[in-house]
Amino acid sequence: MTLDQQPAAGPRTPGTATRGETVPTVPPASSPARGTAVDVTALLERGRTLATPVLRAAVDRLAPPMDTVAAYHFGWIDAAGNPAHGDGGKAVRPALAVLSAEVTGAAPEAGVPGAVAVELVHNFSLLHDDLMDGDEQRRHRDTVWKVHGPAQAILVGDALFALANEVLLELGTVEAGRAARRLTTATRALIDGQAQDISYEHRDRVTVEECLEMEGNKTGALLACACSIGAVLGGADDRTADTLEKYGYHLGLAFQAVDDLLGIWGDPEATGKQTWSDLRQRKKSLPVVAALAAGGDASERLGEILAADAKSSDFENFSEEEFAARAALIEEAGGREWTAQEARRQHTIAIEALDTVDMPEQVRAAFAALADFVVVRKR
Repeated sequence: MTLDQQPAAGPRTPGTATRGETVPTVPPASSPARGTAVDVTALLERGRTLATPVLRAAVDRLAPPMDTVAAYHFGWIDAAGNPAHGDGGKAVRPALAVLSAEVTGAAPEAGVPGAVAVELVHNFSLLHDDLMDGDEQRRHRDTVWKVHGPAQAILVGDALFALANEVLLELGTVEAGRAARRLTTATRALIDGQAQDISYEHRDRVTVEECLEMEGNKTGALLACACSIGAVLGGADDRTADTLEKYGYHLGLAFQAVDDLLGIWGDPEATGKQTWSDLRQRKKSLPVVAALAAGGDASERLGEILAADAKSSDFENFSEEEFAARAALIEEAGGREWTAQEARRQHTIAIEALDTVDMPEQVRAAFAALADFVVVRKR
């Protein structure tokens, strides 16, 4: 661990939160654009509204029963096939994709195929992740593999990935080909990150650097693509697209740091997952890795307990109190506060990247507002 990555030690500071509270990780305003009022809810809704009809049309291409299984996953129908208005997620990626088109002066609609393609890849990964992680709940509903079986979760995930490339390449433009290459590269990195995540569950120790690399692949790569793909479809040059990807990559690391905090201390009513969900899955998330690297009594005790957990045949039957005790040691060792600080640091790097791209100030302000939203949330 490098010096600037050293976790904070000592008791919990006023900046941290108890389980279920928002983790306040946004730094002070660092750009004039931050002073522009932006309705983040409207930005997210715009992305959802523009992308959803095209997304539904793409899913309708799937052969039965995959079309129905996918519709259930997206929250459009319930398990019995009746129309539903389920929680379709935060829609951050579609919002970023249509916003990025406006960097070039294009209409937001120019980014819609990119928004849909990224959303299809994201949900391909969710379907497979839920199965691999054994997660039975997503967005307050049973996951696809729990309702329709593992085989359908795998097949529908594969189909969504194929659809993502179809949606882009059927545009038949040079820009679509450039966008597809970026999406394919991001998808490969995402898969690399998931493979790393799984392998780390079976290791006693993972370094902070390894954890950040994994999370950069698993979360940062696709979010980075979302931030550039609309601009590419709008005709942006590679330098502009690369810089927007830098913003998105570091925003993804901030996003994942907050996810890691919620994975241990999040309110199940807000997250839709079990209490202490990441601890139940033995995930080597940032708070855990930082706490183990911190040194000191709490860090050593945590290391001993987690090593014993890895050999336990009764781990799945641990009580709430046992998981709460592990979470308390992570916090005592400084893992929680370090992760909140890392979210702030990555957020700052993302915002600074925007300053090097020529774009309308209202678009810059919208990117900054979405970054703030990502790191201050309960789910």
